[in-house]
Amino acid sequence: MTILPEERQLNQALRSRHISLISIGGIIGSAYFLGTGYLIHELGPGAFLAYILGGIITFLTMSCLSELTLAVPEKGSFINFAAKYISKSWACGVGWSYWMTWVVYIPSECIAGGMIMNDLFPSVSPQIFAMFFGLLITLINTLHVRAFGEVEFWFAVIKITAPSAFCFVAIMVILGIWGSAAPEPVGLSLLWNKGGFFPNGVWILFLNMTILLVNFQGSEIIGLSASEAKDASKAVPKTINHLAYRIICLYLIPTFMVAAIIPWTEASLQQSVFSTALERYGFHTGAKIFMFVVLAAAISCANSGLYACVRSIHALGQQRMAPKFFTHLNKRGVPAKATWLTLASIWAMLALSHFFSATNLYKVLLGVSGFTGAICWISICWSQLKFRSTLQPGHYLPYRVKGFPYTTHAGIWLQVICLIILAFNDELRPSLYVGILAIIIPIIGYKIYYKKLRLNLRFRRRKQL
Repeated sequence: MTILPEERQLNQALRSRHISLISIGGIIGSAYFLGTGYLIHELGPGAFLAYILGGIITFLTMSCLSELTLAVPEKGSFINFAAKYISKSWACGVGWSYWMTWVVYIPSECIAGGMIMNDLFPSVSPQIFAMFFGLLITLINTLHVRAFGEVEFWFAVIKITAPSAFCFVAIMVILGIWGSAAPEPVGLSLLWNKGGFFPNGVWILFLNMTILLVNFQGSEIIGLSASEAKDASKAVPKTINHLAYRIICLYLIPTFMVAAIIPWTEASLQQSVFSTALERYGFHTGAKIFMFVVLAAAISCANSGLYACVRSIHALGQQRMAPKFFTHLNKRGVPAKATWLTLASIWAMLALSHFFSATNLYKVLLGVSGFTGAICWISICWSQLKFRSTLQPGHYLPYRVKGFPYTTHAGIWLQVICLIILAFNDELRPSLYVGILAIIIPIIGYKIYYKKLRLNLRFRRRKQL
């Protein structure tokens, strides 16, 4: 029997391990391996403590998303939740700003990969490598959904293994078993010798909180991918329950170990701080390997991001917040037209990025991504708060947010405070302006569209009378 395009469903080929690892793929990108160096340089050794606050916000938000995803299995996840429980105009703003976030951020991941390859092959322009990575991501995302899941699974395995291996090497360095002789004390003494945990003051932590949250953003992809999971009722809660362990193992411990073997003054955005630390103690081969890990992270994060923004524009089409043809699914259950529009936009951004400084552009894009990503997360918590108000007492929920409503309010207001403080950061303030416009313009456009639609309906009714 022939299945018409409008009758097709998103291909439910993702397994539990795919869902679990896709969420990691969205989180661990070049922003983790390069951005951690930026945070250590800005905050000092206490950067690892900052990840505790970021981890709390992430856990609170993803708990809200898990409850919504299992109680109301809407395709399109947080966009449809916002439309259903907040307002359609707000959902339109959140959805399009989320799409734009990845469209401008994915090219930065390709550029980061190009810069890494240029260090290894100086004779080849980083732009050439960036274009190659763009082609690779294009190919992966036009394949079968399960093929995407497999690719992302193995990329994530690499990204998990590398920080774990680094921690083992760092412990050996601290114990004096491996590595060349340390030029100064290592371990806990190094954390205090250069001005303490926060040499630039605690306030600097809050000024950079939005950048820190970028390292966690991508977790919401589990909600977008749940509609393509074979057994979301098991896969999603399992992923959420393991989130706390991942934050400790992938963020807190590795960042602590970096700060324990390298002075915070030597960390920077230009190079992976992990590679810098390995080079410092004579692990030259390990440093080169870590450059390839950063490369895999950049490709993987861009890969997961493209998956997310394609599914978000597909959801926007379903809500009539984007042209209806974006809801079209091909025979493999992939939103083909949404994919091609997103790829075209990404390629346009890749072309434009050649006219800007890579480092400055990367920093601004991190800020924009942090702002619009935080708006998305606030929307998730807000939707869960409104959802609960519609339930009768004693209603059964497959997954329930613990400590509601206090934990939900904490998830909302902690992020609101982070966004307000962004206005006090001179370097990141432009990101605030861009982020605000990315949300307001779609909201205004949606209101104008529906105002005209209502006027047309009234005109037709009068004409019929």
